[in-house]
Parts: sequence; structure tokens; C-alpha cells
Amino acid sequence: MRPSILDRARDQVLEQGIGLDEKQILEVLQLGDEHIAEALQLAHEVRMRWCGPEVEVEGIISLKTGGCPEDCHFCSQSGLFSSPVRSVWLDIPSLVEAAKQTAATGASEFCIVAAVRGPDAKLMKQMREGVAAIKAAVDIQVAASLGMLNQEQVDELVEMGVHRYNHNLETCRSHFPNVVTTHSWEERWDTLRMVRESGMEVCCGGILGLGETLEQRAEFAAQLAELQPHEVPLNFLNPRPGTPMGDLPVVDAKDALRAIAAFRLALPKTILRYAGGREITLGDLGTREGLLGGVNAVIVGNYLTTLGRPAGEDLALLAELKMPVKALSAAL
Repeated sequence: MRPSILDRARDQVLEQGIGLDEKQILEVLQLGDEHIAEALQLAHEVRMRWCGPEVEVEGIISLKTGGCPEDCHFCSQSGLFSSPVRSVWLDIPSLVEAAKQTAATGASEFCIVAAVRGPDAKLMKQMREGVAAIKAAVDIQVAASLGMLNQEQVDELVEMGVHRYNHNLETCRSHFPNVVTTHSWEERWDTLRMVRESGMEVCCGGILGLGETLEQRAEFAAQLAELQPHEVPLNFLNPRPGTPMGDLPVVDAKDALRAIAAFRLALPKTILRYAGGREITLGDLGTREGLLGGVNAVIVGNYLTTLGRPAGEDLALLAELKMPVKALSAAL
């Protein structure tokens, strides 16, 4: 028998465009294995109706890697753990070359990331020079992820021409203190509020598999829906040696697919982006199922400290599924 939550979601989300609430999201996350395909099919219909068939492709690059003073328990870039990543700065020519390579894949988006609590004067100067050099050399949108911001820094990024800012909440408010202790969930929320008010697009997601319960996973999806970000990157924990969460298990593939459907049904009009960890959690088959289950954006190539799928494989899969890559002009 078809679960009643899927019938309600068909009317509420597919027909009306109203996302599921926290209680309803939990019902989707608790669906039996025999109903996963139905949930993914409905999520795909929702994506096609409210977002269309296009897929946004993005590449990311780390401007400043490692040596971060924060203690995000999943992250090998923290300077507080014994994980192997050490502090490295990328020069401007390398940044421009990475942007060119990203654009060559057909991507419309290039995100510059730094492992910091928030940007200092040196990083902001590097960003200003880097964004200007990229814009002079290649036709691609530039996004940034530089940690927590103050209002002056938000205004500077707008002036530079950064069109989207990524700052992940990582997990729900109730679970956050178990994941990070050196800053609060509320501090991250304040940065996102300033970004939204500045006119930049808000990119905010998180990582599943940080020890949260299904109830907390539903809480997280509902809190993202309250924020109404333009984009939600959905990561799955890839446990990093030397971090406090290095021994956590990889998210079960079926749980990951349930989550993809649930997040799409909670966020019917939002870009839902495949991000880190999908390779070890879902593999090639699961990646296909997610793209046919609500996901409408991908990060191609490698991530910040872990390997991803080759860009060509993702692009070939999109072509096979007849999902057009969103052109730069459509992303402007």
C-alpha cells in the first residue's frame, strides 16, 4: 500500500509547491525500503515541475587550505586535529587556471573556498585580486565560501562581484554543539542573514552522517527551508582520519536516497546540489538514482580534501539522462 505521506506530498508539494514540514519530512525519512523508488520518483517530478530539467554544474577550489582554528569535528582542515592537511595558500595564476579548467567542463559556477573562521585583511585582498583576475580571463560566475563574515566584508564581496556565498549550517541547531564547539550555530545563521540582505544568493547546506538522528535530520531540512537558500549542497560524511568523526560509519545508501527525496520534498524550488561523499555513499548507480530523484546540481571534479568523480563521467551521465547543463547566460 502506498504510504499516505507520499499522497499528501503529491498534493502539497507537487501540485501546490509547498514544502513538507518537519513532521512530514521525518515520515519520508522513515519510509520502508520498498517505498524508496516511489519517493524518488515523486521528488523527481517535483524537481521537474518547479525547477525544470537543467542541471547546474560547479567547480570548487581552495584558496587557503588547512590550518583552520575551528574544531569542526568532521574536517581535516582544522589545525586542532592530527589529520594530515597542512596550511597552504594558492597563488592568483593557479586560481585563474582552475577557473578556466572549470569553465571548460561547461560549468557556470566557480566557488573559491578558504579554511578559516572568517576572512582577515590578507584573505580579502587575495579575494579581490583573484576575483578580478578570474573575471578578466574567463566567463564564469564566481562564488565564495570564507567562513563567518561581518557587514563590511559582506559589502566588499558584493562590490567585487561575488554573486553567491556558501556558508553551511552543517547540521541542525540541536545537534550542532556535538559537531562544533568553537563557534555557534547562531553565528553561522547571522552571516547567512547578512548575505541574504546584501542581495547575494545564499548557498547553505550541510553534511549527513554526523551522528544525527533521523529526527535531527528532519529538523535540519526544516531549518534550511525556513532559511530559503537559493542552493543547498548535500554532503555525506566521508570520514577523515585524525578527526573526531574519523571512525563514524558511512551513511547507508538507502538512507542517503531517502534523504535526497526528503530534502527535495522539503525544498521544492531550491537548487539541490550533489556535493562531497556521494562517491563512497552512493557509487555510480546511486549517483544516477539521486539525479532521477530530485538532485539538480553537481560539483564536478575533486572536493577540498577528498577525491570526487572525474568531471567527464558526471557530464556523460547528464547527457545520457538528457539533462541539459545550465548555460552561463541562464545562471546570470
